[in-house]
Amino acid sequence: MPYPGRGHINPMMNLCKILASRKDQIAITFVVTEEWLGLLSFDPKPANVRFATVPNVVPSEIGRGADFPGFVEAAMTKLQEPFEQLLDRLEPPKPSVIVYDMFLAWVVGVGNRRNIPVASFWTMSASVLALYHHFDLVVQNGQFPADVSERGNELVEYIPGIPPTRIADLPTIFYGDGLKVLHRALEAVSLVPKAQYLLLTSVYELEAHTIDSLRKTIPIPLYSIGPAIPYFKLEDNDNDNNYVQWLNSQPKSSVLYISQGSFLSISKAQMDEIIAGVKNSGVRFLWVARGEASQIKEACGGEGVVVPWCDQLKVLCHPSIGGFWTHCGWNSTKEGVFGGVPFLTYPIVVDQIPNSKIIVDDWKIGWKVRKGMGEEVHLVTREEIAGLVQRFMDLESEEGKEMRRRAKELREVSRKATSKGGSADTDIDAFIRDISQSFNH
Repeated sequence: MPYPGRGHINPMMNLCKILASRKDQIAITFVVTEEWLGLLSFDPKPANVRFATVPNVVPSEIGRGADFPGFVEAAMTKLQEPFEQLLDRLEPPKPSVIVYDMFLAWVVGVGNRRNIPVASFWTMSASVLALYHHFDLVVQNGQFPADVSERGNELVEYIPGIPPTRIADLPTIFYGDGLKVLHRALEAVSLVPKAQYLLLTSVYELEAHTIDSLRKTIPIPLYSIGPAIPYFKLEDNDNDNNYVQWLNSQPKSSVLYISQGSFLSISKAQMDEIIAGVKNSGVRFLWVARGEASQIKEACGGEGVVVPWCDQLKVLCHPSIGGFWTHCGWNSTKEGVFGGVPFLTYPIVVDQIPNSKIIVDDWKIGWKVRKGMGEEVHLVTREEIAGLVQRFMDLESEEGKEMRRRAKELREVSRKATSKGGSADTDIDAFIRDISQSFNH
């Protein structure tokens, strides 16, 4: 049962495909809202995965971008009843486990009442989970609520398993508009110990300290199942896409891949500066854009290709890609690491902010584009962007070489974790074994 948003549905579907490929006897019912069934129906899925639907939580014309807090509230309150009705209608045998998105906290009660084990599925980084899990420490230390414009550079340095972090690098849910949904997120995290399993969509080696500390404080089995991105599809040969053919004709590491995510956008003034800055940099690019596509094509002419969609992981693993401009959603972050490319980060909201900090400060595989946080976002000018992009894509600079070397190192860590006998591979097998055993008892 995923939360009805792209960044939540994709990793859960990837987990289902991995589980389904491990054992033919695993039958999976993937529950989505009607709106999402329409969007997912063209995506090929294994024979032992089937869809079931519940009604949309809000009319799709309102859209989740228009009223984000309202959408979160609806997902956390309106889905329970139709989900329970669906459980009653399912053909026997009853499910041996319900894997649910942690934000849909009501599932824990449903499973416990019906005597069905539940596995809490976390779609963000382990570090962000630790920040929510130890939120009481932020309150005790008098750093909540904080005015980010005044205290943004103050350090939070007492969260177990987390390196010192500026207040400005905490998830935006801790200040401003985000406070409207904070109580829901904290409630969801507080119910995790009442679940039977916890699944983290992270590579253990990339967040080892954090995951180890979570294991000490959360009293249920925790599995670090790897990035939950479609790495198992990389061998599929579908090179008939025009953008792939274009990439094939470009020099090695010469193309900047740009994607600002699928959901929340930046101001028109900032978008205009980004478009002009990328154009003035003279760097080749592949840009995924919806609304601004024609403006980008018009402005940037022949230096690059603009597409409404692409197979992002395949693109990031392509040898001609030399960097990734991203909003730092956790799925995109993991795909960039798996592709072994350095990052230019322009985070917008929630966990994208701490993800950018992890990329730039902890892993040292990227640079920040965005300046300021909360209400204090400063316009980054086209001149700054052009200069930054040129320096970033310069393969000869010493700082660039070091960043690329680190990115390749983390790529190897990710690929080893997901290959046979790696940490993610082992934890997925352990999860299957544990749910099978509990079911057999």
